[in-house]
Amino acid sequence: MKRLILALLIILMAAGTPAMATEEPVFTLVLKDGAFEIRDYVPTVVAEVTVSGSQERASNQGFRILAGYIFGGNTRRQSIAMTAPVAQRRVSETIAMTAPVSQTASGTGWTVRFTMPAAWTMQTLPQPNDARITLRPEPGQRMAVIRFSGIADARQVERHSRALEGQLRTRGLRASGPISMAQYDPPWTLWFLRRNEVMVPIAR
Repeated sequence: MKRLILALLIILMAAGTPAMATEEPVFTLVLKDGAFEIRDYVPTVVAEVTVSGSQERASNQGFRILAGYIFGGNTRRQSIAMTAPVAQRRVSETIAMTAPVSQTASGTGWTVRFTMPAAWTMQTLPQPNDARITLRPEPGQRMAVIRFSGIADARQVERHSRALEGQLRTRGLRASGPISMAQYDPPWTLWFLRRNEVMVPIAR
C-alpha cells in the first residue's frame, strides 16, 4: 500500500504535476512552550473522506481517494495543488460526520482530510467525481498542538495525544472537539526528519 502511494507521487512529479506543495493553513502563534503550541487558524476549505479500518490502513486508503480528487478526479478534470498537512482523526461513534489534511475514527472509522489551497473557495472548487468525498468550509479556530518527529504509528499518536490532554489539564484549557493527527511529509522522508502533530480545538 505504501509502495503504491509512493509510486503514484513519483509518477506525478515526473510528469510535472506538483505532488507535494509547501502551502500550509495560515495561523497566528499564540503560545509556544517547547513542543506545545497554541495557534489561531484562519478559515479554510477542506476535502475529506471517511474510511474504515486501522489508523494506517485508513490513512493510506483516505490519501488515495483524496489524491484522486486533486489530481484531476473532479468535474473539471482540474489539478489542485497538494498542501500540508494531511490530517486524520477518529469519527465519533454517536455523532455522524457532516463534512482535514484530518483523520477521525468512529469505532473503526476514520476521517482523512486535505486542506485546499487558500486561493480556492467553495464556489470555485470543482466537485469530486467520487461521491465519498465531501467539500466543506472549516471555520477559523484556536488549536492546541504538540509536535513530534518519527513514525506516526498508532502507539506514538496515542502517547502524544495523552501528553496533549495532560497539557490541557495543566493549563486549565478545554477541548471543543476531537484530537486530530497531522502529517506534513511525503512517505519517503527519513523517519527522524518527519514532522507530525497531534492537535485539538480549544475554547478561546
